[in-house]
Amino acid sequence: MLTQYQEPPAAGVRGELHQDRFLGDLDLTRWTSPIGKFLASAVRRVSKVFGHHTALILIMCVGAVIAAALTAVFSEVYESVVNADGVAGLDHPVLGAAKSVRSPAVDLIITGYTDIGGTVGMPILAVTTAVLLSLRRRSWTPAILLVIGGAGSLLMTIAGKHLIGRMRPLLSDAVPPYEYSASFPSGHSLNSVVIAGIVAYLIILRLTSGRGRVLTITLAAAFALTMGLSRVYLGHHWLTDVLAAWSLGLAWLALVITAHRLYLTSRKRAAHASTTAKARTYQPDAQP
Repeated sequence: MLTQYQEPPAAGVRGELHQDRFLGDLDLTRWTSPIGKFLASAVRRVSKVFGHHTALILIMCVGAVIAAALTAVFSEVYESVVNADGVAGLDHPVLGAAKSVRSPAVDLIITGYTDIGGTVGMPILAVTTAVLLSLRRRSWTPAILLVIGGAGSLLMTIAGKHLIGRMRPLLSDAVPPYEYSASFPSGHSLNSVVIAGIVAYLIILRLTSGRGRVLTITLAAAFALTMGLSRVYLGHHWLTDVLAAWSLGLAWLALVITAHRLYLTSRKRAAHASTTAKARTYQPDAQP
């Protein structure tokens, strides 16, 4: 007599797939749009050949190229806005307001804070967080997302500075230590959105409390917001450089999250296929 085959609990969907698949009631592996279904199918085929984590790396590398191209397009729009003195009309008044509230003590505090998002502080923060999350989850996924996410934001920053070459505010209007690279986009602002956004995303996937998810997102947003505003306060960037960086950072963050969703979808389908294959080949013990 045949008995119904039952897979052991959580077999095939252990670890990150089992814990990261849902964000509240939202199933991250469910795609309703035609393009989403197409991408999920394509990633599944790539994963069969190269493995899931390698496929995730490839997806994010492609996303980084798309992000760099997006930066080039955005740079053209940005330059047109600046030349037309649209939003850029706020730059000088906002800088003037920042100068009016400066003081030696506040300057020192904000300079220390902005160093967290600099070329030394942010990589250390990103790598440390990546290691801790990867060890805690026993998975390479957080490290892949944070390292390639950070590298992509750096690529976008370099591309934007090279394409536009906008001058920073005058040194006489800035707080030392001075910076001499191009002003657009603000690397501190872009990187803070991406790194804080990825960390917040990874954390809220494991939170069951709605209040906890809201608090995590709020803290990440506050970090990115204050990091960008600190650059304006110190006179190291114009306001529009920060606004543009936030926009580019959010676009790249969306691509990173999409890549992770595609990765989870590929793992889910592989797990389902494995479970189905085992069920079909299951042979029950012979009955006496």
